[in-house]
Amino acid sequence: MSSLITEDEISHEAELVWLEDIGDLDYVRQSIDRLPTRKGKPAYHRDGRMVGYAILGPTAKPSRASGTFRRRVFWLLPHDRDIEPDGLYAKSAPAEAVDPRTLEACVKGYKTERSEGGPPSTAMQELGITLPL
Repeated sequence: MSSLITEDEISHEAELVWLEDIGDLDYVRQSIDRLPTRKGKPAYHRDGRMVGYAILGPTAKPSRASGTFRRRVFWLLPHDRDIEPDGLYAKSAPAEAVDPRTLEACVKGYKTERSEGGPPSTAMQELGITLPL
């Protein structure tokens, strides 16, 4: 879950790779997976689909116990808002979800009104920023 991701766990990220246009996504789920390599597209074993992943820099060290690297993976499930806009997450977001526009390498990201499905704030309205409804 995003609240459990620490700055230390993502401090060796070199870049984030997006497999889809994140401009069309209100939120993505993020998790830390144990993967055999620092870079390259990881295998995906969840329901739904992977929408992005982190590539680690050369200073990232593998786990002594497993030899794996801890890397962020971004994903969505079949019942998420992008597929079911009036479904379970029409006016909320899963616990591990963040607005993909707030993500960068080494940055955890956070939820926004957009990711939570809420109405635009006064500040957003004043800036002319609108949410897809």
